[in-house]
Amino acid sequence: AGHRRAIARAIATHLAHVAPAPARARNRSHAFCSTRRARARAMDKFAQSSAQTNANCLDGASRGWFSEINDMWPGQAMSLRVDEVLFTGKSEFQDVMVFRNAAYGNVLILDGVIQATERDEFAYQEMISHLALCSLNEAPRRVLVVGGGDGGVLREVTRHGGIERIEIAEIDGMVVEMSKKYLPKMAVGFEDARVEMHICDGIKYVGDAEEGTYDAIIVDSSDPIGPASVLFEEAFFEKMYRALKPGGVVCTQAECLWLHVDLITDLAKMCKRVFANGSIEYGYTTIPTYPSGQIGFMLCGKPASDGSTVDFRNPKRAPTPASGSALEPLKYYNADIHKAAFVLPEFARAALEPHLVKGSK
Repeated sequence: AGHRRAIARAIATHLAHVAPAPARARNRSHAFCSTRRARARAMDKFAQSSAQTNANCLDGASRGWFSEINDMWPGQAMSLRVDEVLFTGKSEFQDVMVFRNAAYGNVLILDGVIQATERDEFAYQEMISHLALCSLNEAPRRVLVVGGGDGGVLREVTRHGGIERIEIAEIDGMVVEMSKKYLPKMAVGFEDARVEMHICDGIKYVGDAEEGTYDAIIVDSSDPIGPASVLFEEAFFEKMYRALKPGGVVCTQAECLWLHVDLITDLAKMCKRVFANGSIEYGYTTIPTYPSGQIGFMLCGKPASDGSTVDFRNPKRAPTPASGSALEPLKYYNADIHKAAFVLPEFARAALEPHLVKGSK
């Protein structure tokens, strides 16, 4: 290292004595040099930073960092610095925490797992909602959200101005209240007059629905552990199939390709059994604070009365809010990323393709 620094000083001394270029040459290169200097200034903000030590990284969790350690992603953990703890509590169902992080804003944690951050939540909320609703062959009129107590999916569903009724069945009222207080840009969905809030068991709510009730059911569940585990079982998917109208769709959180391809494959097999003669697809989004930066969605279509099935890969409409909507513009979803969401890396395609079924229209 000392040898390299000596060489660098020698080069710097040499350059300091080099005669300046002719004026014409300086003028020709002025734009390039200005750009280069701008880039150098941008990098200079890190120039005074000290190199990190391995020891600091190893014991960082004991000095105000939250690390997402979980058996579902063994050997790795996402860590965020806790700048301020805003809330900690235990509901009837799970541990709830909200803290502030300088980079990601307010962060919602359930049972030690990051659920949402203010900075990147839109990548998940927009995709789980619009991959389903924009694929329907007929514009949706009645939609059910199972889970989703933070309100983010509701916000995106309300972006479809033609929907007449939006129901949500969330088991944990504490999540709803904490989201309204600390994640207001997500919880704005609760303010829409079309929303009907039900604090209840989502599985029972779906089971009690009349056959053929919904155009779409969106299941915004946490990982298949604790109270959310039953939302990945075949009995629940059978209830959802019954509650859908012909031509209706289900979209459910379906884990990470890098970590859970076996689980996703089993889920696809089960959906293919339940949605016999329907369409089954797996799409995904990228989101920095979820394990491995990626999470996916299983989309299932019930055959329409004429036997046709939903082609999830091609959107039929854009999310169009009702006139006068105060919602902020979309930040992630568009028609091109909708189509791209179903293009899988080869290892995932090889595992899942035998169990996926493309729609007919």
